[in-house]
Amino acid sequence: MLFFVLDTDGVYVSLANGKERKVEKPKRKKLKHIRKVPWPDSTLAEKLRSGEQILNSELRRELAAIRQQINVSTKEGS
Repeated sequence: MLFFVLDTDGVYVSLANGKERKVEKPKRKKLKHIRKVPWPDSTLAEKLRSGEQILNSELRRELAAIRQQINVSTKEGS
């Protein structure tokens, strides 16, 4: 399952996906228990860095794009 990292304190991260875990109530997880998927071309990441408010629908849309890209790249690698 994919989640977006909303915040971190170095040990813990706050995760949300806009559906089960919303921006208003993110899941707190230890950093060592997650696997990172770098996504450099994210407008949502830029909004988070600048401190802008994000919507759950934006999270869902961004994660759907990432999921699709991951599926395409794994099918090409087969």
